[in-house]
Amino acid sequence: MIVRLAIKSLRNRKLTVALTIISIALAVVLLLGVERMRNQARESFASTISGTDLIVGARSSPVHLLLYSVFRLGNPTNNVRWESFRAFADRPQVAWAIPISLGDSHRGFRVLGTTSAYFEHFRFAHQRKLELKSGTSFQDTQDAVIGVSIADTLGYRTGDAIVIAHGMGDVSFALHQERPFRVAGVLARTGTPVDRTVHVTLQALDAVHNRTQNADPLAAALQAQQHAHGDVDGDTQRSVSAFLLGLKSRGAALSMQRAVNEYAGEPLTAILPGPTLQELWDIVGVAENALIAVSALVVVVGLSGMLVALLTGLSERRREMAILRSVGARPMHIFGLMLGEAAVLTLCGVALGLAMLYSALLGVKPYLESRLGLLLGLGLPSAHEFALIMLVTGAGVLIGFIPAYRIYRYSLADGMTIRI
Repeated sequence: MIVRLAIKSLRNRKLTVALTIISIALAVVLLLGVERMRNQARESFASTISGTDLIVGARSSPVHLLLYSVFRLGNPTNNVRWESFRAFADRPQVAWAIPISLGDSHRGFRVLGTTSAYFEHFRFAHQRKLELKSGTSFQDTQDAVIGVSIADTLGYRTGDAIVIAHGMGDVSFALHQERPFRVAGVLARTGTPVDRTVHVTLQALDAVHNRTQNADPLAAALQAQQHAHGDVDGDTQRSVSAFLLGLKSRGAALSMQRAVNEYAGEPLTAILPGPTLQELWDIVGVAENALIAVSALVVVVGLSGMLVALLTGLSERRREMAILRSVGARPMHIFGLMLGEAAVLTLCGVALGLAMLYSALLGVKPYLESRLGLLLGLGLPSAHEFALIMLVTGAGVLIGFIPAYRIYRYSLADGMTIRI
């Protein structure tokens, strides 16, 4: 009976009730949206690289090395000589080595020069291997393997020709048009920066740069011809941006890291991906905590709006409560009625907020996947999200105690006759 009375009473104040429910729903959308994006970003962040024991690059900070070698953010301070790469790749403790070269782009997407070892040994998300959605990996020096986000955004298919450019940017005036690449394959989605990367052979990348830098057209043409049908894993490079190492024994990681950092050939830095990822996440965590605080404040504002709406109408509803008392309602019934209204408003706001959240996720999911590589799940709320929902609902019911107690006192004071 109390719930039915509460619903009928709320129907008589449609506009105020609708605005209150919408404010609570928007607060729930922001709170749960931030929480889901935070969790998905953390999972995507942690699964970017797996199974790599060491990342080696020119002397720089560990975070900077991680950012440009794994997340394709920023540029290396210097390159690593090919001889240095071979010096460590050939050590008996090393099971595999993947060289990477950065610095070029294609229509705003990063270009990464590497070898076939990249597709064989690179792992992500708990040792998951890279898989091809279509086509093949490197078969020729001019082959390119692109991430699925690039294929979806630019509409590329296997066999299409692409031209890379020096530097980053959507528009470039330093196009390497003399040596176009052919899309040999498209990688399956990984939810990592791999989805937004163009992978080419080191030999072709080196040939492009040599041709650009060579002032003699005849010499440049001869050099390009030498690279045209070469081995995709041939040792013809001058330098690389960084390289990934997988060791035969993970216990040798610290000793190998010390050997790299003390290498006499040139100043190098070796990092352990796991601890460096945690260090980077601790830096990003400041912004994460700020978002959580803002969303929590929005929830407080939404619930405060409900409290204001309920308190504002108390004086106008004293006659309504007096009528209820006249037909046999007790003060505790009046108290329960106000508490029921607060509960109904909160539950409706939470339900509407969940509906709006999933609609928004469904709408932005393709964009976030293609542009940011963020895979947002559309499953049921997690245990933590469910706890937040219960917390908001409980807070809304608790807030209802304030107007409920006020109207309870009014009903006792007014009795059967309201004082106007």
